[in-house]
Amino acid sequence: MLLHIIARGKIGRSPEAELTDRYLKRITWPTKITELPDRGGALPEASSNGITVVLDERGTALASIDFAKKLEGWRDGGRRETRFLIGAADGHAEPLRESADLLLSFGPATWPHLLARAMLAEQLFRATSILANHPYHREG
Repeated sequence: MLLHIIARGKIGRSPEAELTDRYLKRITWPTKITELPDRGGALPEASSNGITVVLDERGTALASIDFAKKLEGWRDGGRRETRFLIGAADGHAEPLRESADLLLSFGPATWPHLLARAMLAEQLFRATSILANHPYHREG
């Protein structure tokens, strides 16, 4: 299953970009990042058999194990792609939030979108490590 991060804003050459890349390179599943301008620009077309996860502070906060189980269920259910949408400063439009398969939160705090990318990349690496029984994640 493809893990596709679709993010508003350009990350450029920055410490956040280096951190994001560090985690994405460690993931054994196929990954892709699509950058969109802060405003405008069409979302890439969704896979007919895909999942859309919108990162939103009003969403559900999942423990890493629970996040891994979601990915596992989608993968084992034959989903081809999971898209993770990260908004710009003003977040996401209501219709996009309503159409999401999952609203995912990293807690009630508001995070800069560049840092949210790095946090998502780390959680994707952690989740795939959990599913591979890799010792990166320590429970408890």
